[in-house]
Amino acid sequence: MALDINDRIVIPVEDGEEHLFEVRYIFEPDNSEHSYVVVVPVGDNEQEDEEEEEAFAFRFVDHGDGEDDLELFPLETDDEWDMIEEMLETVQSLEE
Repeated sequence: MALDINDRIVIPVEDGEEHLFEVRYIFEPDNSEHSYVVVVPVGDNEQEDEEEEEAFAFRFVDHGDGEDDLELFPLETDDEWDMIEEMLETVQSLEE
């Protein structure tokens, strides 16, 4: 699927409902074999103030160019969460 910034992806939740999200950041750290993505929900009332947006982070594997070739995994360790937080803080400070 070749995931890119601003792509919109559908993520199913436990109750079978599907939600639309927009890709905000993609991280492929040099010191990790994993890739990470940060997404925000896309709603009818998209928020103007990005500081108020709720964001979700996942580890992901992109298996190819097909529509269903993206596999998302929850972050499992405190180290993963710390890395994502640090990268987001760095990106946000550069954007200011």
